[in-house]
Amino acid sequence: MAESPLFNPRTYDPTHFDPETRRLLRATVDWFEARGKRRLIEDYRTRAWLGDFLAFAAAEGLFATFLTPASEGEGDRRWDTARIAALNEILGFYGLDYWYVWQVTVLGLGPVWQSDNAAARRRAAELLDQGEVFAFGLSEKTHGADIYSTDMLLTPDGDGGFRATGSKYYIGNGNAAGLVSVFGRRTDVEGPDGYVFFAADSRHPAYHLVKNVVDSSKFVSEFRLEEYPVAAGDVLHTGRAAFDAALNTVNVGKFNLCTASIGICEHAMYEAVTHAHHRVLYGRPVTAFPHVRRELTDAYVRLVGMKLFSDRAVDYFRSAGPDDRRYLLFNPMTKMKVTTEGEKVVDLLWDVIAAKGFEKDNYFAQAAVEIRGLPKLEGTVHVNLALILKFLRGHLLDPVAYEPVPTRLDPADDAFLFRQGPARGLGSVRFHDWRPAFDAHAHLPNVVRFREQADALCAFVATAAPDEEQSRDLDLLLAVGQLFALVVHGQLVLEQAGLTEVDEDVLDELFAVLVRDFSAHAVELHGKDSATGQQQEWALGAVRRPVVDPARSGRVWKTVEALSDAYEMAD
Repeated sequence: MAESPLFNPRTYDPTHFDPETRRLLRATVDWFEARGKRRLIEDYRTRAWLGDFLAFAAAEGLFATFLTPASEGEGDRRWDTARIAALNEILGFYGLDYWYVWQVTVLGLGPVWQSDNAAARRRAAELLDQGEVFAFGLSEKTHGADIYSTDMLLTPDGDGGFRATGSKYYIGNGNAAGLVSVFGRRTDVEGPDGYVFFAADSRHPAYHLVKNVVDSSKFVSEFRLEEYPVAAGDVLHTGRAAFDAALNTVNVGKFNLCTASIGICEHAMYEAVTHAHHRVLYGRPVTAFPHVRRELTDAYVRLVGMKLFSDRAVDYFRSAGPDDRRYLLFNPMTKMKVTTEGEKVVDLLWDVIAAKGFEKDNYFAQAAVEIRGLPKLEGTVHVNLALILKFLRGHLLDPVAYEPVPTRLDPADDAFLFRQGPARGLGSVRFHDWRPAFDAHAHLPNVVRFREQADALCAFVATAAPDEEQSRDLDLLLAVGQLFALVVHGQLVLEQAGLTEVDEDVLDELFAVLVRDFSAHAVELHGKDSATGQQQEWALGAVRRPVVDPARSGRVWKTVEALSDAYEMAD
């Protein structure tokens, strides 16, 4: 029986990181474990602000160490996506509220670390040292994240600065941020040249906190600035650079959603398997029923796939540069595909534990709620699907040679993330050949079966792709995007499997699930209003049945069954 790769606080020891990273990650786990499940759930139910956690993080220098680029700090301080991902998973495991206050700090820092304003960068580093959190003032109540239409208006004050007036909506940490990066536009300059990103202080008298727009420990604020004084030294970006800073910040921040989703699913899985394994119905353990085994096994292999994809995506994120922007595909994939897989995992678990999932004394009740948010933050699933479609033809049909990207757990500063440059030119991004990852696993029957479907999608793109009129039908295009996303997902899962020790039974079982998923999306495409006869024929022809192997499934089930009592958070 293979050992589970899931995060387990009882055994967690991230020896692959440097000593200080290892200490901080373990200290975070120990803080939550000492707090206990009863207190964790009570804070969630009473919507308590996360002051105790932030005091712990400040005392340990957690945010300052992990979120200060090497250029602005010293010692172990650096922006290292691998260890940031590890902390995302831990915080998600214990509660999305804790992850959220950290995540919004990541977003708030994005425009600052991209800025040429050295004084603002020093100020941000000082605030991190003091244990402060940050906020990202982009979205508005009327316009959402449509930054072209911002109503945050900056009027020149005659002394080189501005007076800012306007509201922002759905802004995390807006109640407590030492620095809020705010996006607005000048009243005296038309078009993109008028955009401005500036730093505001939530404690300033001209900063008015309106309310928390959600019923949660997360403080997702509405705030209003009234004649807020913006000095020249508060300006972070102007013109097109402000627009680019907004999009590039979201690029950095959205990557964190996948590993938070993984953490939620891992904790929920321990609770669900333990409950089901000890539950007896009609004289039999619940886990003796075939449909229960199938649902728990599907949830488990999907979760392993989420981890494999996300771990490999870290490598591309960290290895990115001006001549290698493949992360621009893999990043929205982590946001869209991994988080929606997380929803499927929790749904499968909930089908098994049923009413138990509502009980107030379990972590699962909050997992079932919070897992829904991640696909909807930092751009909806639809927005990210539309984004990855820009890479469809280039990725599938037109690969170029790249040096292999290694596993990136080295203690390096990911400086390129804050000098990504203009947020355009996606059509020029090129990709390596996706096929070798599949070739290396051609001994696994369901990898072969899925490869048939991936090859069929290439034929679809070459011979039956949406025409110009259909290209305006986003409903049809999103169905195609789901098929493409599965191929990219499978590719990085297999790449990571080739770099690590992965149970091949689990891998084959996962691809049996992906074969079913591809078939389901093909049938969905077949039913679209504007699908042509040729496209409908292709869709049904792409349906495949996974290769069934009861012995393999039985071995995977033993791994899943072993999760029972493997972890339970103490009260």
